[in-house]
Order: sequence, then structure tokens, then C-alpha cells
Amino acid sequence: MPEFKLKVKFRIQKLNHLCGKRATVYSVTLKDDEITLFERFFIENKAEYSKEVVDLTSQILTMANKVGVQEHFFRRPEGKFGQDVWDLRDYPKRRLRLYCMKLSGVAIILGGGGPKPKGIAAFQEIPKLEYENSLIRMVSDALTQRIRDKEIRWDGDEIIGNLLFEDDAIDEEDE
Repeated sequence: MPEFKLKVKFRIQKLNHLCGKRATVYSVTLKDDEITLFERFFIENKAEYSKEVVDLTSQILTMANKVGVQEHFFRRPEGKFGQDVWDLRDYPKRRLRLYCMKLSGVAIILGGGGPKPKGIAAFQEIPKLEYENSLIRMVSDALTQRIRDKEIRWDGDEIIGNLLFEDDAIDEEDE
């Protein structure tokens, strides 16, 4: 299946209401959007999957306030090597996928996602999931490039620097 080629303007923003002493939580806002990808995920899924959305939010708050960004919250990598893109799954039903980036065990960048029905083997079979996964991979690539270029750096558990990506959002296949 061909990969999405995305070139999207976006910004990374801290979600203060989800941050805690063990992890800082960020999400992505696409150009001209008023809400983050995580907020959109929440709105799109809260009616039909309210228990699962609450469970995912609880996991995020547990990471932020109690234990940090630990492996057992994530199923497997969902991007290319080095992208640190994962899916955070609701438990116990595991129907929703929330794509995110894990950063140094002290921060997480939340993207979007959606339901993955039983019987579907790969997220690529569902256009919505493939799109949401491609967005967070594009964010990962652009963020990595800014870190390499020393335009963004870590300060403890905070991302410091220019978090507005307007002209340099990169395509998956550019590298």
C-alpha cells in the first residue's frame, strides 16, 4: 500500500491540564485548526467509545502524575525506525488506537487515532487510521530535523524552541 505524502503546517503545544510531575504532555494543532489532534480524537470518539476514551485519558494522567512514560502503556512501534511513534491502546477491549510519540521517557506528544475493528490486521486497511498515523510520523520527522538543526532542545522535561512548523514540515519520503 502506498504511503501518504504529507506536508502540513502545524504547531506542537503543551497540554497543561494533562501534565504532571512525571511527564509532560503535548499535542499537535494543524494549521487553521482551533483544537489539537488529541482534542479532536476525544470529541470524535467520546460518544461511541466513552469508556475507552476515559481509560486512555486515565493512562495519560497516570504517566504524567505517577510513573512516567513507560513501555507497558504502548503496544508496539507504529512508525519507521527512529520515529518513536507508538500506539497507546485502551484496555481491556483494545478497540481504539491513539497515535503518539514517546520522548526520552519524560514526555509524550499525542496525535489522533480512532477505532480499529476486530478482524482488521493492520491500521493501513483503515484510511482514517492510516491518515492519523501518517500525521504523527510527519510530526516526528519534522521535530527530529529541528533537533538536529539545534532549533529545538530539551530542558528537563520541556521542549524548548520554535514549535511552529510552517515551511519545513517534511514528506515521509524526503529523507
